[in-house]
Amino acid sequence: MKRFLRTILAMLVGSVLLTAVAQAVEEHAGHNTAAPVAQQSPATGQDKAARKILYYRNPMGLADTSPIPKKDSMGMDYIPVYADDASREDGTVRISLDKVQKMGVKTEVVALRALARSIRAVGTVQVDERKRQVVTLKYEGWIEKLHANATGLAVRKGESLLEIYSPALVLAQQEYVTAAQAERSLQEADAETQATAHALAESALMRLRNWDIAEDQIKRLRKTGHVERTLSVRSPMSGIILEKAAVQGMRIMPGEMLYRLADLTTVWVVADVFEQDIGAVRTGQSAEVTLNALPGKTFSGQVAFIYPTLSAETRTVPVRIELANPDGVLRPALYATVYLASSTSTAPVLAVPDSAILDSGSRLAVLVERGEGLFEPRTIKTGGRGDGYVEILNGLKEGEKVVVRANFLIDAEANLRAALGHFSH
Repeated sequence: MKRFLRTILAMLVGSVLLTAVAQAVEEHAGHNTAAPVAQQSPATGQDKAARKILYYRNPMGLADTSPIPKKDSMGMDYIPVYADDASREDGTVRISLDKVQKMGVKTEVVALRALARSIRAVGTVQVDERKRQVVTLKYEGWIEKLHANATGLAVRKGESLLEIYSPALVLAQQEYVTAAQAERSLQEADAETQATAHALAESALMRLRNWDIAEDQIKRLRKTGHVERTLSVRSPMSGIILEKAAVQGMRIMPGEMLYRLADLTTVWVVADVFEQDIGAVRTGQSAEVTLNALPGKTFSGQVAFIYPTLSAETRTVPVRIELANPDGVLRPALYATVYLASSTSTAPVLAVPDSAILDSGSRLAVLVERGEGLFEPRTIKTGGRGDGYVEILNGLKEGEKVVVRANFLIDAEANLRAALGHFSH
């Protein structure tokens, strides 16, 4: 029994000795490893070996740090974090010069600029609503002959669209002819009787005029006294037939649409401008319009009207541009791209490139270069935008340098260091 106890005691003592030796070897190896890492670190103008290592961070960016050199589960060495690379309490971050070069960091001087921009919007070509007209009848009838018999035909004002037979028209013509004959036969009668006969004749003519019978047809009726079985329905305007409902032989009721006409010598381009841009749009503002259907052509116009409504689905406001279309190449429903020239400031303002802005959602910031490899985050307040620049209302001074490229990498590096520093503590 005593022999067994002595054996167990010897094993325990041996294990303790082996553990102590292993720890000593590891510490010795750690000190030997730290020096080469420090020597391999980038130079910043000081002795490489003199740089102080604060801790070692996980090479994969995990929230794991170590006070001594080690490897991760994949065999990768932990990366040393030096005192001169750590973020300061005020948020300023220092990055070695060779890392700055590898990141491709680029800075630009904060300066005064006159901001101007071109607002881009998409829209469609539409018919000028003021130059549309519907052809209808004010009496019942039947189409005897159809002249304008196809959609898309161009018609001139006063041109005959169709010939119509209407018993009401025939009766109205006959009433006039009778009244006119009575008026001529009563030329020897007293003045009151002549006036009554004349009023009856004019009343019959007035009925024809109220039914929109062409004036030349009324003159022919007064001259010849011949009652026509059919009369022509004339075009009230020059334009294009957008829609045709008339069919030869059909019966027409009062108010029924026969043709829908439109004058396309001028058209509208209705563009949808986003709500953040609508404040820079004014009536009379010049506009350039291009269409995919007409590559290489640009049409110039002006903003004629800004609609008072906003689309809740697209968050856009319709803007109307009027364009001349003498050749008829601007067809309704064509897609168009509109460029509106807009000036956001009349005098130069302090501005930085929009790529310099870091937007966290709750604040806007830029990285100000304080020296070689030293960057300070600065909260700013912005104003108008234009030509790729943003107006600075507060937070920067003229002549300071801000990071315009790789600023997101520097910001990510600073956030990572802050997180690792928190976990290391």
